[in-house]
Amino acid sequence: MKIPELDYRPRATRGYAPRIALVGTGGISDSHLNAYRGAGYDVAVICNRTRAKAEAKRDAWFPDADVLDDLDAVLARDDIEVIDITVHPAERVAMMEAALSAGRHVLSQKPFVLDLDVGERLVELADRRGVRLAVNQNGRWAPHLAWMREAVRAGLIGDRVSCHARVHWDHGWIADTAFDDVDDLILQDFGVHWFDFVVSLFGDGATGVQASRARAPGQAATPPLLGQAVITFAEGQASVVFDGAIGIGAEDTTFVGGTHGSLSSRGPDVSDQRVTLTTADGRVSPELVGTWFDDGFHGAMAELLCAIEDRREPSHSARGNLASLALMFAAVASSHRREQVVPGTVRRL
Repeated sequence: MKIPELDYRPRATRGYAPRIALVGTGGISDSHLNAYRGAGYDVAVICNRTRAKAEAKRDAWFPDADVLDDLDAVLARDDIEVIDITVHPAERVAMMEAALSAGRHVLSQKPFVLDLDVGERLVELADRRGVRLAVNQNGRWAPHLAWMREAVRAGLIGDRVSCHARVHWDHGWIADTAFDDVDDLILQDFGVHWFDFVVSLFGDGATGVQASRARAPGQAATPPLLGQAVITFAEGQASVVFDGAIGIGAEDTTFVGGTHGSLSSRGPDVSDQRVTLTTADGRVSPELVGTWFDDGFHGAMAELLCAIEDRREPSHSARGNLASLALMFAAVASSHRREQVVPGTVRRL
């Protein structure tokens, strides 16, 4: 069987090349800036309330960028069209609201919001202002997940039936960081990537989520590092398992089943994966190009820019991301209530 050619890589615009401002210079900003530099994007401003931190990022990645320490100063510039906001959720809502109100396109770090009603309000604001609001669900452009998703969209395995993701590796690096204070981190900040992947395959039709969480023996991090969720659909099922305290023998696997075939991916981590497509015609494994870090971050910005250029909704739009958040919110609630929860009934974390 011939390996199918699928358009799973980050796209390039036909010519649209806006000036971009990055707001927030925490640790994840290095992945943003590295990806943008590699893609040739014009990052014209780096903004952080601690100016020295912004200057350090500028010197490391975009020496010609201007440094600002206030979002209002960024919005006062009429040459900035796109704003990438990387700060934590509690601070981000007001920033997104200000940027959208000023008529700027926005890429929000994930999780987009911690309140679905707030998220809906921001989506409506973007619509009124005629701008695009997207979410940096960078896992969508992890090469193995992107290839599998495009294979499903191309109908290579027929109608999708199931999706099962298993992530077994060490997430203990969060100890003594800001993430150590996020009690539901494993399902919330980490797990949202896989809830989003499920939604990218199934849409927003989940009828229930049953989830649990637990501490691992000897873990140094404060939040429980073990979490799992079973997701039911009218036609189909999905599950995600996070073993976030596996220091030796780490493994990452994903399986997507369909009526006419299946897709599987396996490797020691998210950047080293081998995908296999199996149908009645045989079995093939594509040679994947790229890695999640930093192609995922390139892909998220690239899709937003292409959507702006094409005057369409981005595939990772904030509107669509509300379904991913509803699924994640339900999983978090279920892990506390110890009962099945219907997505959409939990409006905030």
